[in-house]
This record gives sequence, C-alpha cells and structure tokens, in this order.
Amino acid sequence: MEGGFGFPFGGDPDDLMRGLREFAERQTEAMQETQREQFATLTLNTAVELTGAALKRFQVSGSADEQAVALRDAMRVLFPEAVALVSAARQGFMRESS
Repeated sequence: MEGGFGFPFGGDPDDLMRGLREFAERQTEAMQETQREQFATLTLNTAVELTGAALKRFQVSGSADEQAVALRDAMRVLFPEAVALVSAARQGFMRESS
C-alpha cells in the first residue's frame, strides 16, 4: 500500500486534504452546472406549455380576419410573458458557459 492510511494520495495529510478539497470543488461545480441546465430546460418548457395552453383556451369567432385580429391581440398579452421566461432560461444557459 502506498501512502499513509492506505490512501493512494500519498503519506502527507496535506496532500490528502488538498486532493479531497479539489474533488469536492469539482463535484460542487458539476452539481451547479446540472442545476442551471435543469432550471433553463424547465423554464423553456414552461414558456412553451403556458403559451400553448393559453392559446388552446382562447375561443375566437367571426370571420377569418376577425379571428386573426383576436389571436394577434391574445399574443400581445402572451408573448411578453413567454419572452420573460425564455430570457430567464437563456440567462441560466449563459451563466453555465461563463
């Protein structure tokens, strides 16, 4: 067996602590990256689902032109909300690559 206590880091306790600290830092960074990815994905999915659900509930009537105007009016309300969610997701992705 190499090193003290049977650990492959060497016999020096400082080397052992340094190795464990570096390992813990890498694990923390990997976990944070995974959490950012999950947040961004969830936020994007939420934006898509909420926009789709809202449009499905919207009932339009009248001529094709009247229906188009009604749908455009609905999107004027829905679009800013969806953009805000997508922006939050994008920031999550951008932080990940920094």
